[in-house]
Amino acid sequence: MKTHAMLSITLGALLALLVPDISHAQDALVANPATVHMRLDNPSVRVLESVLNPGQKENIHSHPACVIYVLSGGKIRSHLADGTSTESDLLTGATIYREPVTHWTENIGRTQIHVLVVELKDSK
Repeated sequence: MKTHAMLSITLGALLALLVPDISHAQDALVANPATVHMRLDNPSVRVLESVLNPGQKENIHSHPACVIYVLSGGKIRSHLADGTSTESDLLTGATIYREPVTHWTENIGRTQIHVLVVELKDSK
């Protein structure tokens, strides 16, 4: 019985290492330093610039409510913290409002995707 219990504990520990810890998703800037760069940070907003080349993937991260402006669009797959994913086309020039989210995105198209993400801060 001890061997079975020890095996269960070992397998549980290995599984914990393999499954992303979405409860501690990082700031987009920290999680994706190669693709996300800060352009402005003040008491009202934080503006991030993100560039994803074809085939490139982000690490899981979180955003507060934000507005996204698409400088150069393409086809993406967005993976949510609950394990679901959606595919969409980001159109150049589109402006999108998004509620707070924990996710990661991959560029599944053939063009470079370039966006500005304006994260909204509490104005209290």
